[in-house]
Amino acid sequence: MCRIHGYFNAAATPHEMCTVAALQRHGGPDATGMTRAPGWGLGYDRLAVVDLHGGQQPYGLGGPVQAVFNGEIYNHDELRRRLRARGHVFADRCDGGVVPALYLEYGEDFTEHLDGMYAIALVDRRGDLPRLLLATDGIGMKPLYYRWDEAARSLHFASEIPALLGFGPVGARMRDTALDAYLATRTPFGGQTMFEDIEVLPPGTTLVCDLGGTPRRGRRVAAAAELPEPDRAAERVRDRLREEVGRLLVADVPVALITSGGLDSSLVTALAAEHGPVHSFNIAYRGDWPFDERHFARAVAEHAGTDHHQVEIDPADFPALLEETVRHLGQPNADPIALSTYALFRAVRQAGFTVALTGDAADEVFGGYARMRAAARTAAAGGDWVGAYLDALSAAPAATRAGLYTDAYRDHLRHVSPLPETARQDLLHGPGSVLERITRFELDHRLPAYHLRRVDHLSMAASVEARLPFCQRSVVALGRALPDALRIDGGQVKRTLYAAARGLLPEGVLTRPKQPFTLPVSAMLAPGTALWEFARDLLRPARLAADGRLEGGAVDALFDVQALRPDETTASTLWALLVHEVWRERFQDAAGLVAPSAPVAVAA
Repeated sequence: MCRIHGYFNAAATPHEMCTVAALQRHGGPDATGMTRAPGWGLGYDRLAVVDLHGGQQPYGLGGPVQAVFNGEIYNHDELRRRLRARGHVFADRCDGGVVPALYLEYGEDFTEHLDGMYAIALVDRRGDLPRLLLATDGIGMKPLYYRWDEAARSLHFASEIPALLGFGPVGARMRDTALDAYLATRTPFGGQTMFEDIEVLPPGTTLVCDLGGTPRRGRRVAAAAELPEPDRAAERVRDRLREEVGRLLVADVPVALITSGGLDSSLVTALAAEHGPVHSFNIAYRGDWPFDERHFARAVAEHAGTDHHQVEIDPADFPALLEETVRHLGQPNADPIALSTYALFRAVRQAGFTVALTGDAADEVFGGYARMRAAARTAAAGGDWVGAYLDALSAAPAATRAGLYTDAYRDHLRHVSPLPETARQDLLHGPGSVLERITRFELDHRLPAYHLRRVDHLSMAASVEARLPFCQRSVVALGRALPDALRIDGGQVKRTLYAAARGLLPEGVLTRPKQPFTLPVSAMLAPGTALWEFARDLLRPARLAADGRLEGGAVDALFDVQALRPDETTASTLWALLVHEVWRERFQDAAGLVAPSAPVAVAA
């Protein structure tokens, strides 16, 4: 696991490369380095997880193909055996070390052989001109941000936005329509970010560029899984998850489990405990708050026999915690659980663990959201499901957003959709049932943008590698192959996953009502709290008027409602606006990014 960065058809000094590396050093504190040549450079920061004393990057140094790698390849031993039989030699057993040899054998299709999570940058020097290749895993567990300058025909990239901004030529011009897109989807979807000139490489995508040329992008199509027999679907899912959890427990460092107390993480915890003693972690908030799941997590831990760690954070610390969280994310994410995610992974690392398995993505794969169930019901009855579904995705419903904007900003947005057009068209008119279209939208667009980037950035902020069994391609393929009735039917969500968990979890966990794994913002955002005072200060009318997009009076009215009659929609909207203002204050001036100095080993 690492952080990577670099440039192509451009120039960057060693100092500039060191600055970028230092800005994401938290994700790779164990080693750092770079290689440079005329027109290009590759750099990395390493978090040692496999072969702790090997793994020096760039891989293939001195050869015709050199690569930097962020992620984890779970079939690396099998690939290494195959490549050795073809004459390739490896200096160590680090998983990323197979990348140059695999590329030499299979060219741009080499990623078809990788099973894991990854963002890769490699330079091929065999032709007349060097060629750069960037690649991401099929579901988007490891993001890669880049900036393409059409005029200069230059490209810069990094694992995190704040690090990418460390390259001098990369600006931080904010996209003027991004506020509406953010409030509509809780974070930018697709390849867009909050910045005008920064994109994120979509999941399952390869970008190739020759020195001085124009990048071309290709999207890989996920292989279809065999449709399981309906009466054996739960057994197949349980067996596949058991296999993947076992593989993901293998590391040369201590591994922990994130256990929220819900079905998904609890099932991962129970399956992991079958392999021997494990440590589980749960987070809660000091005081008495709604949605407290600690007793469910404790019941799962006792049932599985884990060594359980209860992490507790003080709501009085939320303002400082929010600023740190936004700094690491690089752009606003309106999910309040982001604060807990950051604090939880920090506690995991402080307890001595470098890897943690989580239950993320089960809802998208197996049909776990109430909004999915509601949309399918409405569509079956012949009703218009789209508006309610999109409002359920949002931090502020469409009517609320319209009332918050100034006349000028509302007019500016008149012909702009907050969703990427291809995603919107597929959601509305694509092939398959409504549930199939929603699942495609959730997996291809919402999951990588809203969940996976949050988990990646906030785990790596604490130097922890998050591993996600439900994102493994075999599990995703099996889940996507399930017919609608085996995912949502008769008012029950995740039918196959619940059936797969029977006998593995306490009955109280299986029969409990589903509740969001989130921060109870509606209860916590109340007059007299540190969070309330922080929000009132950052969202004061004079400050908003200077920006010109939000009506200060309308935002003040939200505070009045929240003070007298608190509700989830008002609290969600205020929280999202607060997160946006924290982000805008930090990133509106890229020159404000200051990196600590750090020694870097330079290879020619």
